[in-house]
Amino acid sequence: MQAHDQIFQNINLGLMVLDRDLRVRAWNRWMELHSSLSFAEVEGKSILQFYPHLAQPEFSRFFKSVLSFGNYAFFSQKLHRQLIPMKNPHPSVAHIPYMQQNCTAGPIRNDQRAIESIYITIQDVTEYVMYEHRLVEMSRLDPMTRLLNRSHLEQTLSEEMSRAQRYGTPLSVLMIDIDFFKSINDTYGHVCGDQVIKAIANLLKDTVRRIDVVGRYGGEEFCCVLPETASDNAVLLAERLRGMVEEKVHTFGAHTLKVTISVGVAELSPGRDTLERLVNAADDALYRSKHQGRNRVTCAALEESAPHPASASSLLAN
Repeated sequence: MQAHDQIFQNINLGLMVLDRDLRVRAWNRWMELHSSLSFAEVEGKSILQFYPHLAQPEFSRFFKSVLSFGNYAFFSQKLHRQLIPMKNPHPSVAHIPYMQQNCTAGPIRNDQRAIESIYITIQDVTEYVMYEHRLVEMSRLDPMTRLLNRSHLEQTLSEEMSRAQRYGTPLSVLMIDIDFFKSINDTYGHVCGDQVIKAIANLLKDTVRRIDVVGRYGGEEFCCVLPETASDNAVLLAERLRGMVEEKVHTFGAHTLKVTISVGVAELSPGRDTLERLVNAADDALYRSKHQGRNRVTCAALEESAPHPASASSLLAN
């Protein structure tokens, strides 16, 4: 086997050669491994026989630009994900079933400089894509609970407020705080406190609707954004969440414990038409829940628009 043949067969890239009728003239081992098609099966046959989607205009232009003009064409994962569908060979297959690919096509000329075929390279970039996803998640999610962090929660709330104001649909917010959380940390330790936070985060995430958004607002405080939800229905959900948390038994080593939450509810209204005013209204309602004995839900009246007296986080005292 000549040196260039060894390179063709052993390089960690997919390599194939197609003639002007898109018949397969070469197909390296990488292609055999990841496509589950041997060269003997595809040799001399149209690539469209095996991948008919390549006849679609977006892919047809990819080939024709090389065959007609002799230029180089590039196929980006960010635009199309993959040129040739292949199973993802990496541990990330549960998240991304198919290999993500960057591809390049170029002309192959004969001795008279006429284009007689094209070559196509396929680069597996799945792990790079997963790495990008992880970086995005790290910037958006709270590392402990995997809920939205405060900055992205507020960004989402701002977007939902704009949508609600544009279409005239209701929008409500829940501010949720774990009662007496400091005593949990003092009695059982911070590891137990973290376990409680994660358990309640999962309960919130699993209970709300798919269109609802849950985030960790800070410490032991959470926020739920409820699109297309008026305050009366938001209160019903808040009561359901409060009851579920109250009933849940947490096990930590040899200890079992129960916790409760207090909730403040506020609906978007003319008097609270900014993010700050809406969150402050829900925060004030939460403070009243705390002040009135905890383990309860308080809803801000629609006509209320009084300025927020102080940050709830400084007043709650668990």
